[in-house]
Amino acid sequence: MLNVHGRDLAAVFPLTAQASGNGMSIGGCDLADLAHRFGTPLYVFDEVTLRAQLGAFRDEFRARYPDVLPLYASKAYVGFALLRILQEEGYGLDVVSGGELAFARAVGYPVETIYFHGNNKTPHELAEALATGIGRYVVDNFYELDTLDRLAGEQGVRAKVLLRVSPGIDPHTHHKTTTGIVDSKFGFTIANGQASEALRRAAAAPNLDLIGIHSHLGSPIFEIEPYVEAIDVVLDFIAAHRDVPGFRLDELSPGGGFAIQYLADTPPPTPADYAEGILPPLCAALDGRQLGRPRLFIEPGRAIVGRAGVALYTAGARKEIPGVRTYVSVDGGMADNIRPALYDSRYEVAVVNRLAEPASETVTIAGKYCESGDLLAQNVALPAIEAGDLVAMPAAGAYAPAMASNYNMAVKPAIVLVRDGEARLIRRRETYEDLMRCELAD
Repeated sequence: MLNVHGRDLAAVFPLTAQASGNGMSIGGCDLADLAHRFGTPLYVFDEVTLRAQLGAFRDEFRARYPDVLPLYASKAYVGFALLRILQEEGYGLDVVSGGELAFARAVGYPVETIYFHGNNKTPHELAEALATGIGRYVVDNFYELDTLDRLAGEQGVRAKVLLRVSPGIDPHTHHKTTTGIVDSKFGFTIANGQASEALRRAAAAPNLDLIGIHSHLGSPIFEIEPYVEAIDVVLDFIAAHRDVPGFRLDELSPGGGFAIQYLADTPPPTPADYAEGILPPLCAALDGRQLGRPRLFIEPGRAIVGRAGVALYTAGARKEIPGVRTYVSVDGGMADNIRPALYDSRYEVAVVNRLAEPASETVTIAGKYCESGDLLAQNVALPAIEAGDLVAMPAAGAYAPAMASNYNMAVKPAIVLVRDGEARLIRRRETYEDLMRCELAD
């Protein structure tokens, strides 16, 4: 149990989080000390939680389907330290841009385990990837199909590709993170025949080797049934095209989108739940259609880094509007975590230096940026916050640092990795000089 203002929030904080007196530690490091050493806003990542999640998805899926390659979805957050941990844990990479690929190359990531996703890979990005020799291309549209075929021919290589198909299944998540429905910018739609045309064109392309099918429904998905529904649709599609010359089902993916717990009362399925809910129906569906047992790849991203990361802020201005609302502003906001403004995402909040105190007021935690929508958490029950108090938001490791911006010329926060009482700076705080580095004088 982790008592935070009279509530148990152990499920949303990292595995190593502990209350200590009126404070909290993660990875054996006191959060107040970290804030003092590195400043705020600060992102704290717990290595034990990272490795536990990596191991859970890898081992639970492989226990039920031995030929599984787990790919980490880099878009959730990527950095050098994390990439080295991913290599040690036996993960491949899902990248969606030349920049993510450049990060992987910088640390010598095994190129054969890199899968390139994205709905508008540029010719330059594709040419770079081909020259690098990455493992797979998840082809998203006809423009990319034709461009990749041409560029592969120019480089004298044959690119291994999978088609991303859209099964038309609603995963019941936020509309801005739903990707597997008919009205989506991603993938070839099965229902209208585009996926069939794409498969035949890819199979006939002289410089492409069509080795499998990929689908992805969205994120975060708290229900398992949408995966099962999508499996039937996708495998029916595959079975209908099994005899197309040039197509073979060596690899298959149901995507990722696995959820994490943001709030105390919204637990997601566990990695074991996902594996048990997806794999037996998948095996039965493969066997029933006599499609063999292709290599399976899954793509956890948020589910790996989300719980491992905690955002720390220092409270500042307070504005009380009697009978309406009390705002408490912190020294970060939408420039380091745009998810509440973009997706109406909700988080738990803790006042670290008052952890043992019960909640005594309802406040809205506001960011410091010049937008009325810059609100990190609305109407949360907390002890009375004063300027200088240390505010923590758990489950902030995914899509917060990754989507950070320099809005209002903000400098992006530092990130530390903690374990066994040691804190290692893995991304320094930006400086004003960093902000101006790309500017050119008159």
